Amino acid sequence: MTYAITQTCCSDATCVAVCPVNCIHPTPQERAFGSTEMLYIDPQSCIDCGACADACPVDAIFPVDGLPEAQKGYAAINAAYFAEEEEPEPGSTGPNFHIWGAPTFERSLPSDFAPIRVAVVGTGPAGMYAAEDLLLHTNAEVTLIDRLPVAGGLVRYGVAPDHPATKKVGDTFARFHTHPRVRMHLGVEVGKDITADELAAHHDAVIYAVGASTDRRLGLPGEELTGSHSATAFVSWYNAHPEVAPDAIDLSAERVVVAGNGNVALDVARILVTDPSELADTDIADHALAALRTSKVREVVLLGRRGPEHAAYSASELRALTHRSGVQLVVDDHDPRIGAAIDGARPGGKAASLRSAVRESVDWSRAPGSGRRIVFRFHSAPVAVLGDARVQATRVTGGSGELDIPAGALLRAVGYRGVPVAGLPFDEATGTIPHENGRVTGMPGTYVVGWIKRGPSGGIGANRVCAAETVGTLLTDAVAGALPSPTGSAKALLRLARSRSRHVVDARGLAAIDRAELARGRGEGRPRLKFGTVPELVAAAKGNRWRMPG
Repeated sequence: MTYAITQTCCSDATCVAVCPVNCIHPTPQERAFGSTEMLYIDPQSCIDCGACADACPVDAIFPVDGLPEAQKGYAAINAAYFAEEEEPEPGSTGPNFHIWGAPTFERSLPSDFAPIRVAVVGTGPAGMYAAEDLLLHTNAEVTLIDRLPVAGGLVRYGVAPDHPATKKVGDTFARFHTHPRVRMHLGVEVGKDITADELAAHHDAVIYAVGASTDRRLGLPGEELTGSHSATAFVSWYNAHPEVAPDAIDLSAERVVVAGNGNVALDVARILVTDPSELADTDIADHALAALRTSKVREVVLLGRRGPEHAAYSASELRALTHRSGVQLVVDDHDPRIGAAIDGARPGGKAASLRSAVRESVDWSRAPGSGRRIVFRFHSAPVAVLGDARVQATRVTGGSGELDIPAGALLRAVGYRGVPVAGLPFDEATGTIPHENGRVTGMPGTYVVGWIKRGPSGGIGANRVCAAETVGTLLTDAVAGALPSPTGSAKALLRLARSRSRHVVDARGLAAIDRAELARGRGEGRPRLKFGTVPELVAAAKGNRWRMPG
């Protein structure tokens, strides 16, 4: 019996490091690493030891004989990856016992340099992979800083509530929150509460892992109308992000148009049409669950500029959508290229996954039916948002000309973008901080990791190798004596932070938030019920019982 990797794979290569027979590919040493949608297990080489399943942080690996019904197809998907390889890379096939190195950069021994103090700004996956690398491979002291009074970043506020396995990577990160060499200052914003220079003065090095916190704009007429939102805001809304109000999203329209067809677009569409009863046992925000229970949305239209073979979503995410009960998948067959791409697609590809979908030439003059459905409209792009005070329709290209799709809301899911950090250089064209192998240009002792380093590409696991490169650069500088010496102490930084922010939360406070949210969830039969405002989070961190006003 062999093992197979399934939909929730985060590609952080933890499984690669523990496999004794090198049967999981691509590895971080192979060119294809980072370009495939997931990792794959070679059924011909797997020895059924289960080490990969034990190490996987997101529960994505199962024995083939024990695959859940909705995941059974992944046995063939794993095998197909190796069957299609024409020229395997050296050392990439067969039971080669550790001929490759572990997926981390070589680390200098602690004796190579004096103990250093490193600040990591951002507690999402990128920041925590960097912190993990420092704590496991050096004797560095790490200060974790986040502008919100709670840790987690993308894991807490970016993963859909119906993907609980993906959220489990947060448990791996959480074990470092109470590490003896970690200090935690949550609720402190660099560039606002303290400056970049002040933070640098209290540390030998600073790593910025601030992500890409805003969305890309479409630049269309009417984009600012009420009912036009970014997918970023919608995802934050259903994940109880403190910066998005509970009443920010109106679900009174029967049809919603989503510009984009990446994984975030699929998340948005799936949440909008999923039966709320299927979300009642997740950690979705309470206000979002209540709104979905009274939602009038019956149809979500996904717009893609190119054909189904070039869709931005992953095949695994689309495949999971085909198993959603009570939701019909429809392909708007308005362009002959669409059907040709689906019919001629290779098995297992993105276009082939749509063969089970209904194909019809949709009559947009008709209101959505009584059922729930997601409509894929390829070779189509938005050109204007129509309406007086609020969104009433989206004008799109495709077919013989332009078409107005009546819809009461438009969600932009066309990518994320980084924002400047005061005191650091910034590349407006790419939305990133200029760097060389993670070292910020012209700022000794300052580094970047994650989306603010490489742009908004790659999922959670991609940050592991990204962090390894940055930490490797930092340690090279430490050994060379190139890091500036701090002039302030760790206690002085804490005093400074508390003097500037009324919401500073430490590791003990974070643990109190965690206990309170878990307790609230148990009371309603849910894994967690998150606090959705800064005052709630701070009150919970102090051990206070919070009650909503009124």
